[in-house]
Amino acid sequence: MSRKSRMAGLMLLFAVSILIAGCGRRAESKGPIELSLWYHGAGNEVERGILVGIIDDFNASQEDYVVALEEFPQDSYNDSVLAAALAGSLPDIVDVDGPVMPNWAWSGYLAPLNIPESKISSFLPGAIGVWDGEIYAVGLWDAAVAIYARKSILDRYGIRVPSLDNPWTLNEFNNILATLDASGEFEYVFDVGMAWTGEWYPYGFSPFLQSFGGDMIDRNGYQTAEGVLNGPEAIAFGEWWQSLFENGYTPGTSQDGADRETGFLDSRYALQWNGNWSGVQALEQHGDDMLFLPAPDFGNGPTIGAASWQLAVSSSSENPDGARTFIEFAIQDKYLTAFSDAIGLIPSTPAAAAVSRNYSAGAPMEMFYELSEEQALIRPPTPGYVVMAKVFEKALADIANGADVRGTLDAAVDEIELDIQNNNGYGF
Repeated sequence: MSRKSRMAGLMLLFAVSILIAGCGRRAESKGPIELSLWYHGAGNEVERGILVGIIDDFNASQEDYVVALEEFPQDSYNDSVLAAALAGSLPDIVDVDGPVMPNWAWSGYLAPLNIPESKISSFLPGAIGVWDGEIYAVGLWDAAVAIYARKSILDRYGIRVPSLDNPWTLNEFNNILATLDASGEFEYVFDVGMAWTGEWYPYGFSPFLQSFGGDMIDRNGYQTAEGVLNGPEAIAFGEWWQSLFENGYTPGTSQDGADRETGFLDSRYALQWNGNWSGVQALEQHGDDMLFLPAPDFGNGPTIGAASWQLAVSSSSENPDGARTFIEFAIQDKYLTAFSDAIGLIPSTPAAAAVSRNYSAGAPMEMFYELSEEQALIRPPTPGYVVMAKVFEKALADIANGADVRGTLDAAVDEIELDIQNNNGYGF
């Protein structure tokens, strides 16, 4: 080889080494991979503070990833996610409301979580988001509903305190409402929360329908609502539901939001159907006189709703392993307890509940954890739920306002089935 050729070879090797070194320096300069997380609770400073603390802990715990938080108001959050999905700009990590999750998974917005079973084996069922046999999301808390009551009121009118093993029956509950109403002591005897609209209707009220023996859809295949939303059991539920308003037992659809918040606290309402998120305030107001009672059994077993906000990995994330790593980090018991102590929601695991302020053994809200274990039923896990929920809400509001029960439920069935047909059965 000539000297000229040797010099050319050496120069080439030198150039390659410089290039490799430069690439190494550029790789080093990138630092940790940024993971974007979208959160629905902008303005909720307490909840946000805990979430930011988890993010800070995660970012400090390793050097591969750094999570960046972006916040949205809850009222506009879902629309923001849908718009981002259409634009191909979803974040790495999303939080998703439990009943909406199947629709987002079916629509291709979410990726299977692929989380080890050991990480979630002790979680409440409602805190695990499953669609088509795959786990897509996991929640740091769950929520439960109970009948709020005061022991002194029940004692005054000779009403027994129900238990999980021996809840009130339909006839017993109807007699209790009539007794309390006849006393003349209360503005309303059973506040179901008509001032709250949207998701509260299917979450809060479909358990009454299910306890009668009906449902929003036939869960055997999720292809029809015929016979379950308008069958004999559903008609009986609708007639009972309408009687609450006809008898003046409960506020109607024009209920003011402030009355919903304060009516039970200031004793204008005898009983209230409400969630654990309001329990701390009720305890502060009524102290040892406060009771959280299980749902009545209307003939098909007592039922309450389940599934709240959960974390998931978007299908468009370029770093799904990192997103999953953050979620696994966030579901540590200490964080589940922190959320519970701060915002009053139910810890997702028994270990977290055992050391929580409100849900540990003997704590004043322990009943809610037991309710989640014993009575909870998730809203229908189908992509069609997002339409079904709106149809159900309108039907119940119309019945409350005096519409024909059978005709209203028949029309709701037709609307739900048309949506299923238009979406080719939603993949079932």
